[in-house]
Amino acid sequence: MVLSALAIFMSTVTNAQKKLDDVLKTLDAKSESYGEIAQTIWDLAEMGYQEEKSAALLQKTLTDAGFTINKGVAGIPTAFTAEYGSGAPIIGIMGEYDALPGLSQQAVPEKKSAGKAAGHACGHHVFGTASTAAAIAVKDWMESNNAKGSIRFYGTPAEEGGSGKVYMVREGLFDDVDAALHWHPSSQNAASAGAALANKSAKFRFYGISAHAAMAPERGRSALDGVEAMNAMVNMLREHVPEKARIHYVITSGGKAPNVVPDFAEVYYYARHNQRDVVIDIFDRIVKAGEGAALGTGTTMDFEMIGGTHELLPNLTLQKLMHDNLSRVGGMEYTPEEKEFADKIAISLGYKGVDIAKARNIQPYKTEAKAFGSTDVGDVSFTVPTVGMGAATWVPGTPAHSWQAVAAGGTSIGNKGMMIAAKTLALTAINLFQDSNLIKKAKVEFLERRGSDFKYIPLLGDRAPALDYRN
Repeated sequence: MVLSALAIFMSTVTNAQKKLDDVLKTLDAKSESYGEIAQTIWDLAEMGYQEEKSAALLQKTLTDAGFTINKGVAGIPTAFTAEYGSGAPIIGIMGEYDALPGLSQQAVPEKKSAGKAAGHACGHHVFGTASTAAAIAVKDWMESNNAKGSIRFYGTPAEEGGSGKVYMVREGLFDDVDAALHWHPSSQNAASAGAALANKSAKFRFYGISAHAAMAPERGRSALDGVEAMNAMVNMLREHVPEKARIHYVITSGGKAPNVVPDFAEVYYYARHNQRDVVIDIFDRIVKAGEGAALGTGTTMDFEMIGGTHELLPNLTLQKLMHDNLSRVGGMEYTPEEKEFADKIAISLGYKGVDIAKARNIQPYKTEAKAFGSTDVGDVSFTVPTVGMGAATWVPGTPAHSWQAVAAGGTSIGNKGMMIAAKTLALTAINLFQDSNLIKKAKVEFLERRGSDFKYIPLLGDRAPALDYRN
């Protein structure tokens, strides 16, 4: 009788593993079609809140697979959700698809513009596609196994400075989710605990009086002087902020001709730190610098909040699960042609050649990480237990936001990394449907880390989505 029960248990386990293997095989069979979708979005290279065609392509792909689409959510035309199933648990998978301005690049291993306004230097074309592929794979598994619950895809635009997910969180679109999954393109395969910096950003606009710069300079009040005075004061401020803080700016408008005193100028600022309270304080001091600059130059100033994101709240319960699944999926092997391409990319980065092991292997699991960049996933992570990973869609050693990242993302290297992510996300989501205890444990950890008295306050306030921030 005991042997019979054990045999039944082992048979059940084996059958479950076979079904998961079938999920991976199905994704492999569809890798070419998903690669075509990713490369279409790579070629479109649409910037934040302008991703009409990219969002529409993903929506069609999900609709054709049997998902119900809800378009234009949270007041954002290019944001959407796609859902299959009903009831709990609800597992969310996030997908991005915005490109970065000024980083147009062909899929070649030397710097060569594609003649476009933007490029996918952060790999969001494969991000959105892999997440779509994972959601569809989970849906097919649910259908085949009569699994209860809902799989929900979140089409999240304008991650690059536009804080698209923040508006979706603020709208309550994640409130009923049991766990949220995401990933990001990278130069290696890893699913350790992640970290991100909180961030506040704004455009500061100065208004002056135009005049002939030689014949009547005393009649003018230079808006550009206001910007430059502000920048000088903020640069002095750097000495008096915490060491881990980051402040960046770019002058987006500084006048049109040297002999005309500019009556308008604009500077775009980011403030970052791994604690949102510190970011809020630094940003307020940046505002004071702008006010002082306007006073000193005889100009006026106003500012528009553009983005604001929380730091990332880790969940080790989910993270270890995702790492185990990534280890099961494994990395990639380069073809001779991919190796030749990668070696040239590596040389352009100052290396003698590519370290293929970073693409082939899975990085060891770590429970802590140092924060460098920012992401609006942070706000999601303070709303629902959230987990992420990275896959080697770029040549090892490649930094994000580089022409080398754009180039690799337009090749089979990017597509291969994309499918590693799709498989890992799908397996992790299925595991959560299979074992409710994982979700319970993740929620307990989530509440402990977030704190019982936490109240979500978006760093960008109550402003409407900054749909024109890339204009």
